Formats: sequence, C-alpha cells, structure tokens
Amino acid sequence: MASFNRVILLGNLSRDPDLRVTQQGASICKFTVATSRQSKLPDGTIKEETAFVDVDAFGKQAEIIGKYFTKGRPILVEGRLRLDQWETQSGEKRSKLGVVLENFQFVDSRSDVDRPVNSPIDDDARSGAKGLVEDLSHGKQRSRAANVDVQIDESVPF
Repeated sequence: MASFNRVILLGNLSRDPDLRVTQQGASICKFTVATSRQSKLPDGTIKEETAFVDVDAFGKQAEIIGKYFTKGRPILVEGRLRLDQWETQSGEKRSKLGVVLENFQFVDSRSDVDRPVNSPIDDDARSGAKGLVEDLSHGKQRSRAANVDVQIDESVPF
C-alpha cells in the first residue's frame, strides 16, 4: 500500500531558533512554529485555537534559519512528520510528533526582506531570500542563489 507523509505549515516562530553544530560539523536547528485557526461557535462567539509544532532543520537550511529568523517572524515550512518515542527514568513511555524540515520559505514582504529586522542582513542573504521560489508544477522549492541539497543524519543524538 502506498503512503504519503507531507506537512505544510504557515505560522510564526514562537521562540528564537536553537542552532547547534555536532562534533562532526553537522548543523541542527530546532524551532517551534505557532499556527492559529479561528472558528465560529453556534452561539456566535469566535474561538481561536493555536497549535505549536516543533520543527527540526539540518545542514545549510538550519544555518540560514538560525541566522535570519527570530521569535515572531513568519515562516512557511514544508516537511514530514516524525514520531519520537522514549521512556522516562520512571519507566513511562512517551511520544511526540514533530516535523523534519525539507523546504522553507521567507514569508515577510519583499520590503521587509530589503531592510534589517533586528540585525544586519548581508547581500547574499538578501538575494537568497528574494530568490526563494516555489515550482508548483513539480512541488519543489529552489533557491536561485544556491541549490541546496540537505542530507539528514537521523542517528545524531539530541
């Protein structure tokens, strides 16, 4: 039987990204995306529901997110779900769903990308942000500034 595992999120970072580099030199960035949904209840009141989704990025993409994103900044994330399972010291089994990033896109308007938010942005990053385009016919994202291949080593301990 065929299966499909694809997640697309559009939201804001709920905290600053946590960028780390392993002893082998691999970059790993962990961040949380907050997405909100509003629904109207039968009595006419509006209910807002917010989901906080943990995302893991690797390689060059992790470095870019760690450098240019901060808490509150919007991001479009495309990836796959991953179930993490572990056992606590007291023997309780725990699990958590998260997203492994495959592609991302800056969501700020171009005028926001052209001027620094909280820190200076160099010309390479600015052109990379402007160059991110989605090829809808093939469902892939590419950067005109750099074609980035990401190798994910899931054996890296966190």
